[in-house]
Amino acid sequence: MQVVQILHMNKGDGQTSYARNSTVQRKSISISKPIIEKAVLELVGSNIMGIESMGIADLGCSSGPNTLLPISHIIDVIHAKPSEVTELRVSLNDLFSNDFSSIFMSLPSFYNKRKQDYDNGGDPNQHAINIYISAVPGSFYGPLFPRNSLHFVHSSFSLHWLSQVPNGLDNKGKCSISKSSPKCVLSAYSMQFQKDFSDFLRSRAQETVDGGRMVLSLMGRPSFDLTTEHEGTFYQFELLAQALMAMVSKGLIEEEKVNSFNMPYYTPYPEELNLVLDKEGSFIKDCIETFEVEWHSSGADINRNVGTFDDDQTITSSGQRLVTNTVRAVTESILEFHFGKGIIDVLFQIFEELVSEYLSNCTTTPKYTIFVISLIKKN
Repeated sequence: MQVVQILHMNKGDGQTSYARNSTVQRKSISISKPIIEKAVLELVGSNIMGIESMGIADLGCSSGPNTLLPISHIIDVIHAKPSEVTELRVSLNDLFSNDFSSIFMSLPSFYNKRKQDYDNGGDPNQHAINIYISAVPGSFYGPLFPRNSLHFVHSSFSLHWLSQVPNGLDNKGKCSISKSSPKCVLSAYSMQFQKDFSDFLRSRAQETVDGGRMVLSLMGRPSFDLTTEHEGTFYQFELLAQALMAMVSKGLIEEEKVNSFNMPYYTPYPEELNLVLDKEGSFIKDCIETFEVEWHSSGADINRNVGTFDDDQTITSSGQRLVTNTVRAVTESILEFHFGKGIIDVLFQIFEELVSEYLSNCTTTPKYTIFVISLIKKN
């Protein structure tokens, strides 16, 4: 599977589009906001910022209402801090099939709002900062930018997508790591992630100036053990595999077709992240924080480190639809490539039924584990 040519979030603004089903991703951006602000403030206040032109990259930007949120926040932080910066070179990156056209169409209103905010509430002692936004399509697991051209790099909800499905998997009836997958499957996925994350860090090290900053957020899991109660981050793919096998039993898909399908997706655990960061060695770890976010977008508050569940809240029937559409919005392109477009609607009808049954049996709302990592490029 050529992930770089196939993978993209669902385009447009329909019921199953990424634009309308990316609330979890929006929450991830929200919880990482203080970490981004701290990193940007320290960057602007450091000696390397005696420059006029600052390079910023958002890697895995996707499209829709979330795309320009991190950039807006970074710009606000820089604008509020006295510095010599007069222009920001903002690069938005994603894979080639990303819906860049919709991003371009949203830029006029983005620029107008920036201008209005500055005109209405800007500090008169602060000079205006020119903003230049461009798109850079391609895989972030390789070089994307000239050497020493970036000062701040951001990536949200992207690094759990691998550059490829690991080779030689024998993962019959599953489509990702699971409690019942053979150990060799978990090992293959782990090795692929470690290689990809190392390639990502190595590429960014070449492109980022010494002392530059990077804030990354990605899906993960609390520990190496897949049999713990913290199954929320990867269990949705177990349910998706069950839905695929249900279609096999109905004669709608060949079993061999399911057995040959695996997602290019992996959720690392903290020790694994630290291992790769220490081994690659180009960045200093400023912090690695863990958050939990509920599967459904209308759940309880986001809590740092350990999530809590409000007993007065219930998961309504709309919750299962939200979960279903969230998963569909990010996986449909890959599923359609492997199985064909004709099975998608039925597949997610079955998936929604399985999600409903799973949620109704949960004593606490299932949660995703999210890691936010702040890094400093070594001198």
